[in-house]
Amino acid sequence: MGLQVFLDIAVVALRFLLPVYAVVIIYQCYASMRRHRRPEKPLVTLEVKGHTQKVPVLFWENSIGRSKGSDICVNDMSVSRDHCVLLRRQEGWMVSDIGSKGGTYVNGKKTRGRTQVLIDDEITVGKTTFILKRGEEFQDRLRPSWFFSKASNKGSLQPYKLMILITFFHLFMTVEACFTNEVQDFKPFTVFLCLEAVIWGFFFVSSMILKRISFELEALASFLTGIGVILLVRQEIRSAYVQLIAMAIGIVFFCCLVKFIENPDRVDSLRMAIMIAAVVLLGINIVFGTVQNGAANWIRIGSISVQPSEFVKVAYIFVGAAALDKLQTKRNFLEFIVFSAVCVGALALMGDFGTALIFFATFLIIAFMRSGDFKTIMLALVSVVFAGTIVLKFKPYVADRFAAWGHVWEYAQSTAYQQARVLTYTASGGLCGVGVGNGYLKYVAASESDLVFGLISEEMGVIISFAIAMSIVALSFYARAITTRSRSTFYSISACCAAGLMVFQSALNIFGATDILPLTGVTLPFVSAGGSSIISCWGLLAFIKAADERTYSAKRLKKHKD
Repeated sequence: MGLQVFLDIAVVALRFLLPVYAVVIIYQCYASMRRHRRPEKPLVTLEVKGHTQKVPVLFWENSIGRSKGSDICVNDMSVSRDHCVLLRRQEGWMVSDIGSKGGTYVNGKKTRGRTQVLIDDEITVGKTTFILKRGEEFQDRLRPSWFFSKASNKGSLQPYKLMILITFFHLFMTVEACFTNEVQDFKPFTVFLCLEAVIWGFFFVSSMILKRISFELEALASFLTGIGVILLVRQEIRSAYVQLIAMAIGIVFFCCLVKFIENPDRVDSLRMAIMIAAVVLLGINIVFGTVQNGAANWIRIGSISVQPSEFVKVAYIFVGAAALDKLQTKRNFLEFIVFSAVCVGALALMGDFGTALIFFATFLIIAFMRSGDFKTIMLALVSVVFAGTIVLKFKPYVADRFAAWGHVWEYAQSTAYQQARVLTYTASGGLCGVGVGNGYLKYVAASESDLVFGLISEEMGVIISFAIAMSIVALSFYARAITTRSRSTFYSISACCAAGLMVFQSALNIFGATDILPLTGVTLPFVSAGGSSIISCWGLLAFIKAADERTYSAKRLKKHKD
């Protein structure tokens, strides 16, 4: 009797401890990201010949032209609006003309394609000549981005200590899952041990074999994925193991992708092949896809089901992003628009309008980052409103969801049944939850995927569910901050799009389940059950990882020593 009372007290104590613990872990992940930042200073400078003016070169790829949107704006009417690009690669600095009227010259010779530029070489555009100088000659320090400007000078938490914190959080969740109101056994511990074996194995491979000098992003993703795995233990333990296997595959995919995009020029050479593969994959889905939850976006191979559109998300960003000198060609942009139309159209044919919205939002991010043109964005928004009107007219089940939107209690026993249960059980969970495995939302269809935000709120409390949502939103701020010093526009665009995609997908999941938006049936990144979704999320994370200048620094330092 005394032991049982002790266990009950311990489990209740964990409910109050875990919300604070989760906030601490998420804070430590982002605090470490902020503190590991190199001083901001120009890479090189451009000295205007015949003047004392010096222009700091801030990025690895810099557009030069008369346009105010250029990184290096030249007030010279003989210079084209988009004239050329100055970029840095492993072999040194290069300049590439992007179809200017007057051409670009290096030491008096007209360039053909990418042309190498050395220190003290002259670059002529129009009537203006720049001399390339070392960055140290420009003494002014640049203001870092907001994300890094207020970072504390304290030392950041060592990666292994952060991993220990995450392990104990998962352990405490497992203890709660072992002692539920309905069943008490130690089956969850097997899942926990397998989970930590995967996470710690990943950590040792990353630090010891791959020699990565940072692990904050990976730790955050492991933390969130682990929460999703343990939540599944008391729903269906087999699903927990499936999620765990998908996590391991996603981690391998993440590592391979980071390696693959190490060279942005290699990615550009395979851009067309990636585009064709994505279209073929969507075509196979249209022909052989099976209907599940109103959308024919699943392909079944025996007992395994795959959602191809999740992998096309990764391919979509590959196609949308490119090095700056490739990005500013009309052919490149036209290819991307056609590819976008094919992807969204294919998803509409499948009835997967939630994912189609995610692709469209990603298109807006890429289009704006490539052009900075609000007119293009507004035209696209008008087009999607028109398309949405047609969908509501010819797709009755979508119209039913819109009819129930904002009237959840009127349709609580029909089309808004899921949202009504999410709101009810979220309220019963309160700030600290009823305990892992003690909730009732787990008996509602799609509670582990589309409604997982409500499941977290009920079993772990609103504080943790809100902290998870904010941790995903913060990825967009981090991605925006690191892209100012990324090695290529490919990394800048792909990182911002990957983060933006996950934020938009999270908003659809959270606001749809809570009746702030119509329910679209998309997953919450890293947390929702679904092997394809987990693998895709780890793939998207690779774009953010690659954009961080530190990711490949260990290899560059090794080569420098050699």
